[in-house]
Amino acid sequence: MTELVEKLYDACDLSDIELKSLIESDDESAAKLLRERADEVRIKSYGRKVFLRGLIEVSSYCRNDCLYCGIRRSNKSADRYRLTREQIMMCAENGYELGFRTFVMQGGEDSAFTDDFMCSVISGLREKFPDCAITLSLGERSRESYKRMREAGADRYLLRHEAADEALYSKLHPAEMSLQHRKQCLFDLRDLGYQVGAGFMVGAPYQTTDSLIADLRFLQELKPHMIGIGPFVPHHCTPFAEEKGGTLQLTLRLLGILRLMFPKVLLPATTALGTIAPNGRELGLQTGCNVVMPNLSPVDVRKKYDLYDNKICTGEEAAECRSCLQRRIEAAGYEVAVERGDCIK
Repeated sequence: MTELVEKLYDACDLSDIELKSLIESDDESAAKLLRERADEVRIKSYGRKVFLRGLIEVSSYCRNDCLYCGIRRSNKSADRYRLTREQIMMCAENGYELGFRTFVMQGGEDSAFTDDFMCSVISGLREKFPDCAITLSLGERSRESYKRMREAGADRYLLRHEAADEALYSKLHPAEMSLQHRKQCLFDLRDLGYQVGAGFMVGAPYQTTDSLIADLRFLQELKPHMIGIGPFVPHHCTPFAEEKGGTLQLTLRLLGILRLMFPKVLLPATTALGTIAPNGRELGLQTGCNVVMPNLSPVDVRKKYDLYDNKICTGEEAAECRSCLQRRIEAAGYEVAVERGDCIK
């Protein structure tokens, strides 16, 4: 297995058979080497910098009914909210004072967040914070919608594809959603000049190693600027409530593989990773990750953005969350970078 790690380090790719062997391996020496090589590659590209993205969870309303998600439209017990333009601006102002130079507006697919509303918010942020990157994560929209928001000043768009295996995608999503449309949205975003982020769940119900390899091959086709992966964590109000969650070991293995396959990509250590293990985000940073997303949302709505059970950092003020993360990042051997943190070419 260590030979496969070295081959991936040298060539940035493996055959499907080789990838399957590495993904399924429990060889501890190979896992250790994978971490070391992933860390080495990220240091070559980005040094020890860790980029902070200020996450603003703008709405817990969603028109979709994804089987794994706590804010799915069928969850009648969900406590819904949506932020106003003024609330979003206040979150960003607070974040700017704390040193954030990227704001990520994330939410369910909420019909109230029209193009006019979003362009007004984006234009306001662009005018007030010209040195910051504006990132959106608002799901599937029309190409024209993406175009308008790009012209208003949005820089980046995060849209996890979740599963590049057609059969698996259909088992995780309602019939009205399609993998083909999700992929088209991602390619539209690239064509329009966004820095694009895609990604997938690790350990989702029905997922196989072949499914994961399909994810890796799709990412090679898309060539995203950021790849977000995290373990599947069940939510008690979904059809997958009793399913097993994704494991720390497999998530770290895939993070290491992604760093070696995509040396210059931005790779976050996700909140979900920190949810399944107290030191999960630190381990992610030591396995090639270079982005973390502290929460800037108002404290009184954080528990309502309830994608999965036991989500961490739902009660912390933004300053407390940022300070805590900085200490943990530095203790892991890295440094917080007060900058936009664009993907290098």
